[in-house]
Amino acid sequence: MRALRIAAAVELVTLAALLVNLFTVHTEAVSSLGGPLHGTAYLTVIALTWATTPVNTTRGTRSRSVIPGVGGLLVLRRHRRGAHRRRPADIR
Repeated sequence: MRALRIAAAVELVTLAALLVNLFTVHTEAVSSLGGPLHGTAYLTVIALTWATTPVNTTRGTRSRSVIPGVGGLLVLRRHRRGAHRRRPADIR
């Protein structure tokens, strides 16, 4: 979960930096560094979500990971909620 938290934070920060750069000065160096970094963080969030989320979890957890920028944060929130709420059939 720690790796997912880090990747989600990097994804969000790099997206924000890219958008601020796009709408202000549009420096090519920021785009050249931030673009691949954001893409890598985005793919890492998706891969970690699919690798760590069991198939029988709440519907939509895995699909939330593909939302750019905030998908990782939504998955973390869903994991946090799921950890506190368990169905009686899950506890044996």
